[in-house]
Amino acid sequence: MRKIVLLTGIFLLGMCELLVANDFQHPAQVALDRAGKNWAQKTLKRLSLQEKIGQLFMIKVLGGFVNSENPDYLKWRDQITRYHVGSVLLTVPSEGSILRKTEPYEAAMLINQLQRDSKLPLIVAADFERGPSMRLDGVTIFPHAMAFAATKNPDFARRFGEIVAEESRAVGVQWNFFPDADVNSNPANPIINVRSFGEDPEQVSAFVDAYIKGAREQGLLTTAKHFPGHGDTAADSHIGVATVNRSRREIEDVDLVPFRNAIKSGVDAIMVAHVTAPALEVDSQKVATTSPAIITGILRSELGFQGIIATDALDMGALGRLYPQAAPEAAGRAAVDAIKAGNDVLVLPSDLDGAYSGVLNAVRSGEISEPRIDEAVLKILQAKASVGLNKARLVDVNAISSVVAKPESLAFAQQVADSAITLVRDNGHVLPLRRQTSPPSDAPLFENSLVCILLVNDARSENGRQLERDLRSRVPGMRAIYVDPSTAAALTPEIQGAAASAAKVIVAAYVTPVAGGSSSTSLAPGPAALLNSVLKTAAAKTLVISFGSPYIAMDFPTIQNYLCAYSDVAIGEHAAAKALFGEMPIEGHLPVTIPGFAARGAGLQKPMVAP
Repeated sequence: MRKIVLLTGIFLLGMCELLVANDFQHPAQVALDRAGKNWAQKTLKRLSLQEKIGQLFMIKVLGGFVNSENPDYLKWRDQITRYHVGSVLLTVPSEGSILRKTEPYEAAMLINQLQRDSKLPLIVAADFERGPSMRLDGVTIFPHAMAFAATKNPDFARRFGEIVAEESRAVGVQWNFFPDADVNSNPANPIINVRSFGEDPEQVSAFVDAYIKGAREQGLLTTAKHFPGHGDTAADSHIGVATVNRSRREIEDVDLVPFRNAIKSGVDAIMVAHVTAPALEVDSQKVATTSPAIITGILRSELGFQGIIATDALDMGALGRLYPQAAPEAAGRAAVDAIKAGNDVLVLPSDLDGAYSGVLNAVRSGEISEPRIDEAVLKILQAKASVGLNKARLVDVNAISSVVAKPESLAFAQQVADSAITLVRDNGHVLPLRRQTSPPSDAPLFENSLVCILLVNDARSENGRQLERDLRSRVPGMRAIYVDPSTAAALTPEIQGAAASAAKVIVAAYVTPVAGGSSSTSLAPGPAALLNSVLKTAAAKTLVISFGSPYIAMDFPTIQNYLCAYSDVAIGEHAAAKALFGEMPIEGHLPVTIPGFAARGAGLQKPMVAP
C-alpha cells in the first residue's frame, strides 16, 4: 500500500509539473500545423462581427511595472476587452530622443497579465530593429543594420535573427517589425539611413533573407518594411508625407528587389509605408498605405504575397495630414481606406474608438464586405497559431535568466561590431594610437597628448561614455570634451586651443535617425562649424569617427582620417577604441556611397598591431 501511495504521489507530482509546463509558451520554428489551422477556422466561426473587427487593431502598451489599478493599465485592459483588440505593440516612454527603457522581467510580467485579460491570445509585437535592446535593458545589444552589411557576412544576420527571436520570445514578444528591406539609395534620407542594410538591392536582399530565416527558425514572426520602399525619400514620414520620385522601372529594379526576396524567404508580414509614389499611384491624396493599386495590385497580385499586410503607425504625421477631419472621423476614414486598400492589421490608430466605429459602420453599410474582414482575421488567427498561441499564451518568467543576454550572445554582438569597423581614409599620421601606462616627465604635455571631442545630440545621454572609458584606460591623461548643439558655440574657443596643443585629436560624431527628429544625415550647425574649425587647423592629426550615419563626411571633404562604426551603441564604441590602438584588424567595407568622398565597397584593411 505504501508503494502504491508513493507511486501515485510521484505520478500526480509529475502531472502537476507537466500541466504547469504546458501553461507556458515553448517557442519553436514558425509553422502552421493542422491543429493550428483547425483552431483558426473554428475560432473565426465563433467570433461576432464586432470581435472580428477588433482583431484587426493593434494598440500601444508601455512596458514597465504598473499597478493593476494604474490608469494606464486600466485603459489598456479596457481597450483590449471593449474593442476585442487582436494585438499590442510593446514600447516604452520617451523623453525627447531618450527612451526610458524597462527590464525583461517587468516586460514579461506586464505581457502575461495582458494575455490573461484578453479573451483571445494577443500577438505581442515590438519594433526590435536592433533586438530587444531597443526597448529593454539587460539584454544583448546589437548595432544598426548597416553595421551588419559592412561585415559583408550574411551569416551574421542569420545569427542575429536567432538571438533576437530567442530573447523576444522569452519576454513574450512573438512578432518583430524587422527586417528593414529599404534600399537606402538617397544619402539625404533622414529616417532610414543606418537602419537599412545599404544601397545595393542584392546585398540588402541577402541580409534580409538571412535575418528572416534565423528569426523564424527560433519562433519569431518577421516583417519586411517599408513597402514599396522608403530608401529614396528625403522626408521623415513621422512628420510629413515623403515621396518616392522614381520611375516604375527604377522601383522595380531597386526598391522591390528585397521585398520579392523576402517573400521567397517566407517573411510573415509586410509593413506598408506612408509614402507617395507617383509612378505607382496617380492619386496624390493616397499614400501607399491607402492605395489599392500599390497593396492589392502590386504587393498581392504582382508579387504574390499572401501573408499579413500591416500599416505603418496610423498616428504618424504623414497620414494625419491627408485626413484633416476631426480626430474620430479622420481615424475612421483612414482605417476604412487602409482595409479597402488591402491591409490586414491596423497599427496604432490615432483614435481607437473612431477607427473601430468607422470600420464597423463601413461593414454594416456594405462599403467593406464581411468576407474581406474574415480574410484578414483568418490570417491573424493563423499567425497566432503558427507561434503556438493557440496552445499557451504565457511565458515562464523564471526562464528569462537562462535565455536573455547569454555570454555567447554578448560575445557574438561584439564580434559583429568589431567586424563592421570601416577605415575610409587614413593619412598614416594618426593610427595606430599608442597606449600610455604612466605619465611622462612633462605632465601638461601628457594631459594633452590625446583629446577626444564628442559631438552628441544631448550631453546628458550615454553617447560617448564607453568610448571615453576605453580611451582613458589606454591613455589615462586623455581629455574628453562633450559638445551638443546647445553648447557648441560657447565651447569652440576652448576646443580650438585643446586641439592645437594636442598630439592627436579624435572627433566622435553621433548622428543617427530619430523618428520625428531633425535630419539624420548631417551634424547640427553648431557642432558642424566646430568640426570645420578643428579640421582647418589640425586636419592632419585629427581622426573623425562616425557613430551612426556615414554620410556626415559629405560635408567635410578635408577629413584626412575617417572611421565608420555605423551605430551609437556601446559595443560600437568599444570596437572603435580597439581599432584605434591596433588591438584588432580593421576589415569593414562601406555598404553605401558617400558622394564626393568614397564609393560603396571602400574600406582600407589594417592588420592587428603586435603588442
